[in-house]
Amino acid sequence: MIFLKGMSMGAADIVPGVSGGSIALITGIYEKLLDSIKSIDREALGYLFRLEFKLLWAHVNGNFLLTLLVGILTSIFTLSTLITYLMEFHPIPLWSFFSGLIIISAIIILRDIKNWTIGVVLAIVIGTISAFYITGLPPIGSPDALWFTFVAGAIAICAMILPGISGSFLLLILGQYERILAAVSDKNIPVLGLFALGCIVGLLSFSRLISWLLKKHHALTIGLLSGFMLGSINKLWPWKEVISYRMSSKGVQKPFVTENILPQNYLEVTGQESLFLFALLAFSFGVILVLGIERTAYYINRK
Repeated sequence: MIFLKGMSMGAADIVPGVSGGSIALITGIYEKLLDSIKSIDREALGYLFRLEFKLLWAHVNGNFLLTLLVGILTSIFTLSTLITYLMEFHPIPLWSFFSGLIIISAIIILRDIKNWTIGVVLAIVIGTISAFYITGLPPIGSPDALWFTFVAGAIAICAMILPGISGSFLLLILGQYERILAAVSDKNIPVLGLFALGCIVGLLSFSRLISWLLKKHHALTIGLLSGFMLGSINKLWPWKEVISYRMSSKGVQKPFVTENILPQNYLEVTGQESLFLFALLAFSFGVILVLGIERTAYYINRK
């Protein structure tokens, strides 16, 4: 089950607009993941230097982290081609599916808040507005230097464990998305190595902050995270008008700036069918899938 949850996180992280952190929160492993990452500390380094590998493995919850990581990497290396294909040729059903998944997940997560206060409501509003603004930012140009790949990794990994804000989308904003995908396809070890190092640094730093917030201000933090998820619908909205294009590194024209439009105006504006029925079915499938996961987890926990 942990491997499958890791695969779900990996599949989400491939899509610019969907966060692996959202999937971790949906599947009930978010706080366990943060605690496991946070346990990579000075004590863990002491075990490593003393070659006490069994104690190190137990301290960092190695079985959980390794299984999850293998699941994530399995998805990234096996599903990247499929996700890229769906994004290019079937974007409306794909975005509709993820919209359904994210909206119902945010609602389910909010149900866990027992003590509703004005602060919790404000946290939801702030999270929603922040994610809405961030997901509306256009991509920018970026240096080709390897040091920036390290920086991009540190920034993107923070979003990958933050529900609602996609690490892939931040890579797109930073102009590194295609470079990292190409490095995965070409097995470019130097680029992937620096990117991974940046991810490790960012992950170890940011996970401690989120874990502390969840322990000290659980309701406020859950409200903020749910707000991030709701605000990310701005990016996931299936019907978009392309305002301007950019040329990719392979010489292929790609959308650069887009604007959300209503489905009834989609045909008139773009000349393409809105595929509203397919979008509705995909949206419903996302909702049903999350409800099924939640119900299955409930019965497993009861046993």
